Amino acid sequence: MNLIVYAVPFFILAIILEWLYGIARHRNTFRLNDSISSLFLGVLSQARRFVTLGVGGYVYYLVTQYFSLPLMDASHWFTWVLATVLYDLCYYWLHRMGHERTILWAAHVAHHQSEDYNLTTALRQTSTGFLLGWIFYIPMYLLGIPAEVVVTVGAINLIYQFWVHTEHVPKLGWYEWVFVTPSNHRVHHAQNDIYLDRNYGGIFILWDRLFGTFQEELDDEPPIYGIRGALQSWNPVKALTHIYVDMFRDSWHTARWRDKLRVWVARTGWRPADVAARFPRNKTELAGFRKFDPAVPPLVGCYAFAQLVAAVLLLDFMEKTTLAYWSGFALWATLLAGMVTTALWLEGWPVQRLLRWELMRLAGLALLLLAAWSAGVGAGVLLAGIVYGVTNLLFLFLLQRSPADVGPVTAH
Repeated sequence: MNLIVYAVPFFILAIILEWLYGIARHRNTFRLNDSISSLFLGVLSQARRFVTLGVGGYVYYLVTQYFSLPLMDASHWFTWVLATVLYDLCYYWLHRMGHERTILWAAHVAHHQSEDYNLTTALRQTSTGFLLGWIFYIPMYLLGIPAEVVVTVGAINLIYQFWVHTEHVPKLGWYEWVFVTPSNHRVHHAQNDIYLDRNYGGIFILWDRLFGTFQEELDDEPPIYGIRGALQSWNPVKALTHIYVDMFRDSWHTARWRDKLRVWVARTGWRPADVAARFPRNKTELAGFRKFDPAVPPLVGCYAFAQLVAAVLLLDFMEKTTLAYWSGFALWATLLAGMVTTALWLEGWPVQRLLRWELMRLAGLALLLLAAWSAGVGAGVLLAGIVYGVTNLLFLFLLQRSPADVGPVTAH
């Protein structure tokens, strides 16, 4: 049972309450641009299933059919307790290897790119974890844990991790010794030297204490969030692919065939010596660290928020509708196109350059609506698409008329 769908209203309410609490305490941890970027990636992670094939699911089927122990009783409490604990242990090793091996870090890095730390960061998820992440959960199927139990405890594990992404909850006494908390997970998201690659547990922090990867949050070392090779972009495509692109470039440019292969299995941070010399990469200097925060007019912020609402509504429609593959792909592409152009607005790209991209995007939307009309799609869906397109045109008219006649959107 996938509980994530039912948890979404709670997620939205909790984000709003955290934002209001931060304002009331004069310690707002939200920025519009960073939060929208995180939520865009969350929407894409949920929409991924409309365009990818589940290799892992087929492997799990084969394991269950031919290699596993007899299936456990899904109605027995022990099955659920064992599954919950074992899932978190498997998650620990997936998460740890996601930081220690570049090919897995490429899938996980999106979750760490935010330079803020709030509940929207929890929803900043990858869309490429399906490529290799499934490997780490094979032991659960070998032991005979039913697939529906694995899926449900996986959803519980993910939902639990939502609440620990906040700066407003202090240390929690004895609870810190057993469970993952906001304090010890703040450490995990920090790029400070002392905090790097620590605290991997999903529900239980016991694994980190057992395997030597635990680090307590220190009063004299405030966490600085983000990644050492700062993304400096809100573009979701760049967020999801930049490590893969870096690996491909290193593999292409290095002279030794051994290094061309090693790039894909090496520890995180390793690069061929000849490539590192020719193409050095600058790492973030934490002394005087400043967040990526381009100044844009408030109207751009309103436009970006409207695009986020539209993306959430479109995803909800996709989830509730039976779609053929290419229909799902077209709607996913529509989602992605809107997110990319919105990201470029938030980065402060020149208005005239952006208008060309926006008009191309809306022309694609018009073709999609025309195809939907010819396929006999309901009038309500067509009307929603038309209203969205007209609203976009209105925003673009206003943006091109007065792109910089008001003050910038500030950090908080």
